[in-house]
Amino acid sequence: MFVDIAGIHLKAGKGGDGAVSFHREKYVAAGGPDGGDGGRGGNIVFKVDDNLSTLADFRYKRKYAAEAGQNGGASRCTGKSAKDLVISVPRGTLVKETSTGRIIADISDDEPVIIAKGGKGGWGNMHFATSTRQVPRFANDGLPGEELDVTLELKLLADVGLIGFPNVGKSTLVSVVSQAKPKIANYHFTTLTPVLGVVAMGEGSSFVMADIPGLIEGAGEGLGLGHEFLRHVERCRLLLHVIDVSGSEGRDPLEDFEKINHELSVFSSELSERPQIVVGNKCDLVEEEDIEKLREHFEARGYKFFPIMAAIAEGTRELIDYVAAELAKLPPIKVYEPDYIPEPVVTDKKDNRSFKISVRGGVYYIEEADWLLDVMNRVDPDDYESLQYFERTLRSSGIIKALVDAGITEGDTVKIYDVEFDYVP
Repeated sequence: MFVDIAGIHLKAGKGGDGAVSFHREKYVAAGGPDGGDGGRGGNIVFKVDDNLSTLADFRYKRKYAAEAGQNGGASRCTGKSAKDLVISVPRGTLVKETSTGRIIADISDDEPVIIAKGGKGGWGNMHFATSTRQVPRFANDGLPGEELDVTLELKLLADVGLIGFPNVGKSTLVSVVSQAKPKIANYHFTTLTPVLGVVAMGEGSSFVMADIPGLIEGAGEGLGLGHEFLRHVERCRLLLHVIDVSGSEGRDPLEDFEKINHELSVFSSELSERPQIVVGNKCDLVEEEDIEKLREHFEARGYKFFPIMAAIAEGTRELIDYVAAELAKLPPIKVYEPDYIPEPVVTDKKDNRSFKISVRGGVYYIEEADWLLDVMNRVDPDDYESLQYFERTLRSSGIIKALVDAGITEGDTVKIYDVEFDYVP
C-alpha cells in the first residue's frame, strides 16, 4: 500500500534526576555531599532509509517515546544518558508540526536530524554545597524531553515528473527509458503508486524520472487523488507533460493539456511556472500533418514538442537527450528549509517562573506555578538548609514580593497546591 502522509506523536526522554547522597568512609569525617547528576534523556532522531518507499509503517504505530536518562548515584556518579530513538523514513520526507503546519525538517540527505531533544539531567546535591550550606539535602530533577505531534509528508525526490491524464502512456515511457518496471495495461483509470526510474545517460551521468499518478478535474481542490498526486510534483525540476495525440480515450489532447495545467495552477502558482516539455504519445495512430499542427500549436506558446511512440521506444532517445541538456541548466532539486521554532522546555530559569496570586477567605493562594511543584518535591521539610533554599526560591522568583503587594501580613496562611504554611516576614 502506498502511503505518503501520516501523523505521529513524539516524546523525547526525560533527564535523570540528580542524587542526594553523602560520602561515608571509614576514618573520613564529614565526607560531604557526593550526589551525582542525572543522565540526558534520549533524543528522537530521523534518518533516511533508501529501502523504504512509503510511510505505511506509521499507519500502525503512532506513538514514539525515547528512554529516560538514568538517575545520578552516590560517589559523584553521573547517570547514564539514554540511547537516541532512531526512526527511519523514506528519502524526501517532510516533518511538520501538526498544529501549525510549520516545517521542522526535510529528511532528504544522509545526515540524521534530531526532531525532539531529550531533557537534561538534574544536578546532584554536590553542586549545592557552599561555605554556609554544607549539608544540602536536595537535588534537581531531570528536565522533561520535548513532546510534540508531527505530520510526515513524503514528497518524491525526482528530477523529472511525468504528468498527464490516465492512460496516455506515462508508465510505458518510464519503463523504456529506465530500469523501472511499472505495471502497464490498457486501464481507463490512473496508476495508484508513483514509480521512480533512474535514466542512465552514460558513465557518471543520470537523472531520476517519476511516473506520477494521473489527474482528474478538480485535483487542485483535492478531488480524486488530488493532493496525493500534486504533492510529488513539487520537487521536480522539469515536467514532461504527456498527451495522447490520438484521442483514443475520447478526449481532446489540447483540452487535456489545459485542464492539467489549470489543476497545477490551482494547487500552486509556483508549480504552474515549472519548465514543461510536451510529449505527444501514440503518434502511430494519427496522420503526420496532425502531429505537425500540434507541434506548431505548442511551439507557438513556447513549449518544446516531442512526438514519440513509447511502446516501441520511437523518438524517446531524442527526448531524453534534450531533457538531460535542460536539467544541466536548472537549479538542483528543491530542499525545504525548516521554519519551526520549538516551544521552550520549562526550566529553573526566572523567565519561566510564572505564577498567580489570589486571595480567598483570607488565604493567599499561589496558583498556575507548575514549576514550583518540582522545587517543592526536592525540599526536605525537616531540614533547615533545605527550607532556606525553598525560601530563597520564593524570593528570587518574585512570589514573596507579590504576596506583600497583595497585602499579606505575619501569620496569614499561604497555600501552594496541597501545602499550607504561615507567612513569616
